[in-house]
This record gives sequence, structure tokens and C-alpha cells, in this order.
Amino acid sequence: MQNFELYNPTNLVFGKGQIEKLSSLVPKNAKILLAYGGGSIFKNGVYDQVKLALKGFEIVEFGGIEPNPHFETLMKAIQIVKEKNINFILAVGGGSVIDGVKFISGATHFEGDPMEILKKRILIKEGAKVIPFGTVLTLPATGSEMNSGSVVTINATQEKLAFGGSALFPKFSICDPTVITSLPERQIQNGIIDAFTHVMEQYLTYPHEGYLQDRIAEGILQTLIEIGPKVVQNPSDYALASNYMWCCTMALNGLIQKGVPSDWATHMIGHELTALYQIDHARTLAIIAPNLYKVMFETKKQKLAQYGKRIFGLTGSDEDIAAKAIDKTTEFFHIMGMKTKLSECTDDFTKTADFIANRFQERGWVGLGEKQNITIEKVRKIVEMSY
Repeated sequence: MQNFELYNPTNLVFGKGQIEKLSSLVPKNAKILLAYGGGSIFKNGVYDQVKLALKGFEIVEFGGIEPNPHFETLMKAIQIVKEKNINFILAVGGGSVIDGVKFISGATHFEGDPMEILKKRILIKEGAKVIPFGTVLTLPATGSEMNSGSVVTINATQEKLAFGGSALFPKFSICDPTVITSLPERQIQNGIIDAFTHVMEQYLTYPHEGYLQDRIAEGILQTLIEIGPKVVQNPSDYALASNYMWCCTMALNGLIQKGVPSDWATHMIGHELTALYQIDHARTLAIIAPNLYKVMFETKKQKLAQYGKRIFGLTGSDEDIAAKAIDKTTEFFHIMGMKTKLSECTDDFTKTADFIANRFQERGWVGLGEKQNITIEKVRKIVEMSY
């Protein structure tokens, strides 16, 4: 097992009725920026619960944070934070709102052009001057409620870029599984596939000595396969909802990545599809992942075989099991309502592979994956196979 450090200071507050604890979690005398997205929190009652729990606090509201939050929108929020002397932010929403708040937190006092945080992937480390924040999760998917990573879209250049750092963990995150009852079916489907692919990025690499990490990762995958279709059909079932929400958090809170190799090329390519065509993040992952596994088959064959045996109970030679495991993954994506071809999502796709390959070349992203062997040509092939 590789050396590692595990640091996660987020206080996760999980279960029914936990929003009422906000007044004890937010610092006394805080001046709060209440950040949210398109307004679903007004329909599902979360907004009223939050405002009631924070009665007596001074609150400034900032709504309209988009899915795949835009740099341009977040800069407007930063201006308000500065003008109003905000000293705490509360993100009420899903991963996009939380990711947006992480950028606001880290960029408000950043010395220099905030755009550089994204372009240069600058780490906002512990000790940096940031605005502390907490979250109330309304859409399980990204795990952003318990990690220090974020992804922000620069609308002007159609780029979706990741950043993070140890200073950007939420101080607390309230996770009430009952909030998923009012979610559209599409968002729950997305959440399941997002979490599933997060695990695969950290698991489907090559055999190593992180035996426990593998078993934890496999447990999350098996649980998502078991409950995924059921929770879409019956989101009011608390057992299903709570396991769905916890899987999403566990998939990307840092635990299963420690001491083992990880990939993330599926995400890096998928982000480009979202930025270019506004395809839902999870759906870009479903398009790219199976084809990445095919192109990188020889590199990932041993781990694909382990995955096929342990997750799907496949038998036969390792070669056959590995190939069938990719098919079973695609089958699960289809069961969860995913389309797995780019042509099913947009008509304007014929030059996509060249565009993404050229962009990666310009950025210097010339060796992706757990072995840095996903070359620019392989990126092009992966995208072409995804048409």
C-alpha cells in the first residue's frame, strides 16, 4: 500500500430532521451568505427549514448558482461577500452549489486573478485566508459535502476546470435523506451514476495491495447496483434514500482513494462534453467510461477481471470476464436511464474528438490515467468510440 495522509475535518450531520441543528453549527454572530441554485429549495420546504433554524442570524441571500457553476456568476457572489462583510457561507443545494461556494470561499481573499485558481489548478491550502462555510445537501451525487474538491465552468471559454485544497473542506454538512423525495427522476439517476463512476475512478486501475480499499469500494458499487433502480422508483423509502445518500458521500470523501492509485481521465474528458454541450455531468461519464475501459483494456484487464468476478459474479477466463464486465457496466448505465453515445445527446459531435485532444495538448495534459499512459491519441480514440 502507498503512503498516505488522511485529513477530513468535515462534521457530517446525517439523518432526518437535522436541519434544525443549524443554529448550533453556524458560528455565533456570523453574518451569513445563504447560497443556493435555481429555487427548488423553495418548493421542497428546505428553504423554510433553513430560515427557521437560523432565526436571529443576519443573512444575505444569493441565488441562481447554475448546474456546473459559472465562474462569472460566482464572481458576482464574491463582490457581495466583500461589500457586505460576510464571514460565513451556507451552501444549500447539490454539488454545484457546494462547488460554487468552495470557489467563493477560496477566491474572495485570493491575492491575484481568481481565474488563475482554475487555469493553474492552484491549491488553497490549510492556513490560507478563506471564508468558512457549511452545507445543507439537497441532491446526493458528487460527494462535495465531505471533500475539498470543486469544479467550476468558465462560460466565456467553455471550460470546466477542477481545483481544491485542504482549506476548502466544509466545516459541517447536514445530510437529510428525506430531501430526495421531491427530486426529479433524472437527478436521482444522475446521482447514482455519478457516485458509481467516482468509485470506479479510484478502483478500476490495476491490482495493488490496498485490499481493504478495494473491498470498501466494491461494497459501495454493489450497494449502488442494488438500490439504484429501486430508489428511482421509490425515493420516499428512507432505507433506500439513506443508503443512496451515504454511498454518494463515501464515494468521494477521500477514504477509498488513500494508499491506492487512481485514474480520473473519464472525468477530465467528461468535463469537456459538459462544457461544450451542456450534457449532465453524470451522463458524460456514462458516455466516456465504457470506451475508456475498452481503449485501455490491456492496462486495466486484471482489475476489470476482479471487478467482473466480485461485482457481477462472472466466470470464465480473465480475458472474457474483463470484456463482459465492461458490457455489464454499460447495461447498468442503461438500466439507470443513461444514454451511452454522444450522438444520442447532440447532433454537433463530429469534430469533438479533435477539439478535446487539441485542448488537452495545449494544456499540457499529455499523460492521463493511473499510469499516465492515456496519450492524446488515446483520448482522441476514446472520444471517437463514444460517438
